[in-house]
Amino acid sequence: MTFPPLLRESWSMTVRDLRNLVRQPWWIAISLAQPLVYLLLYSALFRKVAEIPGFRGGSYLDFVVPGIVIMTAMFSGGWAGMGVINDLERGVIDRFLVTPVHRGAIVTGRLMQLVIVTVIQSLILIGLALAIGADFPGGVQGVVVLVAAAAMLATAFGALSTGLALVLRQEESVIGAVQFLLLPLMFLSTVFMQRELMPGWIQTLSGFNPADWATQAGRGAVAAHADWGAVGSHAGYLLAFALVAAWLGTRGFRSYQRSV
Repeated sequence: MTFPPLLRESWSMTVRDLRNLVRQPWWIAISLAQPLVYLLLYSALFRKVAEIPGFRGGSYLDFVVPGIVIMTAMFSGGWAGMGVINDLERGVIDRFLVTPVHRGAIVTGRLMQLVIVTVIQSLILIGLALAIGADFPGGVQGVVVLVAAAAMLATAFGALSTGLALVLRQEESVIGAVQFLLLPLMFLSTVFMQRELMPGWIQTLSGFNPADWATQAGRGAVAAHADWGAVGSHAGYLLAFALVAAWLGTRGFRSYQRSV
């Protein structure tokens, strides 16, 4: 079976990025350990939240696990631009530009690697959550939707981060921009708190927040009685955001090409 050149070359780029990741075992350990620590700490620290009048959804652990999965994916995508900065500083991107490789594959391959890492990371988190007592009444189908939502969000922020790195080309600038964007999005969402218990203005803003769309889609899918209409709506918003982010990331790459 013959694959289209873009897909074949994108996969080659994906394999290259995965090999680079495997050569950094400490980074893999840290990137896996950090979300696990978040899961254990947040589920213990905010356990009493489930006793607040008006809280729905059973235990806080069941509530927060989808949020932690989504948060981890968002930050993984947000930091994707740092790999681009590293390649820029070593002249790797410029060397790719003088080869016959499809220009789209340079970005697409990096995003495919990010999706693979996000899926593995999400499954590890979900496995640990099950081991410490979390329950996913939505079953395997719900877990698949949760992981897919995490992968879409990671892809969207990975594309934005890649575009930023190609435009700004400075590590400090990318770090500042990513932190400025991701931290407010995390706290202006239902990652850690039920919507009905948040201030009214945050409830309003969360309706326009991609992190909240992913959280609502994933949390709704693993619930006992999933509202698939609501899950589909949030997933649709998330997909639209990912497409716009991919377009912006492509524009960033074109901007870099014109400058060299």
